[in-house]
Amino acid sequence: MYHNPFHFQIYPPMPVYPVYAMYPQLPRSYPPVDIKIFSQSVHSFRLLMEQGSILLDRLGDAGFAQKMMSAAQQGKNVEVDRLIKSIGLKVPVAAKYTPTGINFILTTQTNQNQPASCCTLTVAMKWGR
Repeated sequence: MYHNPFHFQIYPPMPVYPVYAMYPQLPRSYPPVDIKIFSQSVHSFRLLMEQGSILLDRLGDAGFAQKMMSAAQQGKNVEVDRLIKSIGLKVPVAAKYTPTGINFILTTQTNQNQPASCCTLTVAMKWGR
């Protein structure tokens, strides 16, 4: 029989233990589900969708789009903001643009019942290469 000098066998063989211990799964307790805030968010988001549709309708006007793209290309941020405000949306809108695209961020308004905005709708569109 051939003897391999690089093969070492340990005597006595070492027992093999599992790498991890098995613990029983404890049942988790969750608080009761309250959909009140979520339902309010759904309602608020519907308003954002309606306002986003109005925004898209206005942006679909070739003359308006020409004015806005021209102002953005020239870095006239005040003019871009003025054009967006002229649409008359009921929610705050912020525009962020680059030479290749524009993002409109529509957010819900805060009030006494909702001190923080619940929802945001971002409309991201390409307008260049």
